[in-house]
Amino acid sequence: MHLDVLEDLSVGVAPGTVEANIGYTPLLRLRLLDAALEQGVQVFAKAEHLNPGGSVKDRAALSMILEGERSGRLRPGMTILDATSGNTGIAYAMIGASRGYRVKVCLPQNASAARKRILKAYGVEIVETDPMLSTDGAQLIAREIFAGDPLKYFYPDQYNNDANWLAHYETTANEIWEQTGGQVTHFVAGLGTSGTFVGVVRRLRELNPVLKAVAVQPESPLHGLEGLKHMATAITPGIFDQSLVAETLEVATEDALLMTSRLAREEGLLVGPSSGANVVAAWRLAVSLARPAVVVTVLCDGGERYLSDT
Repeated sequence: MHLDVLEDLSVGVAPGTVEANIGYTPLLRLRLLDAALEQGVQVFAKAEHLNPGGSVKDRAALSMILEGERSGRLRPGMTILDATSGNTGIAYAMIGASRGYRVKVCLPQNASAARKRILKAYGVEIVETDPMLSTDGAQLIAREIFAGDPLKYFYPDQYNNDANWLAHYETTANEIWEQTGGQVTHFVAGLGTSGTFVGVVRRLRELNPVLKAVAVQPESPLHGLEGLKHMATAITPGIFDQSLVAETLEVATEDALLMTSRLAREEGLLVGPSSGANVVAAWRLAVSLARPAVVVTVLCDGGERYLSDT
């Protein structure tokens, strides 16, 4: 099943389009952590904020749209509809504009104002949902809208769509393997839809069966880490695979924000709070390692879309 889908995902992207520039992001060495680490332990971050839409979600959005076209569920004249914390919606908007689709998203009312402005700039129709229900509430509303007019909408349902994690299985993981020269020993990533974590870990485990995969979550249900889920109190995404998780690290919003500031001021990397959470977790893991290791994490999105909140 995987190979059939993956072969089709490479078809349909014209050279010179914005979507043709998704992926192949740099892998950056995080030097600010070096002083605390044993010799031979290195931490790297995949710079997904440098995708054309500004986040890791560009990969999954493109994958789901291409799979929708391949399957016939997405046809000219239809509107792309989904629930989002913001980044996938922005990716849908960018790719939708390039490929001629309207986009409608349901997102929590307390999503960052900058994200909403970006969505509106792309012409996206926004349905704001109960902030206390986070993206779970947005999913419920998106399902209601789709059920009311299924012929009008293409509903990718990113939380339950295999094309989400397959994007990372086919692209992100293989890039990490190549960029580390096959030396990656640990992968650390936050859980939202879980697509990045599931896809990368499944592929890297095929290449290195002893790879250790560490999942990152907010430390409580009430947190400020947009895009990340506190799994114990949230709707578990259908694509999530708990068996891939060797360890889970919980990160406080305050610690993530502090690391986000350090990344900007000490590394020149202006990224968002979920990126800060990933780096905090990668650092906690790395300082516990006494043998040579290559730890890789993800810089999920750019910090510009959070400046209105600081």
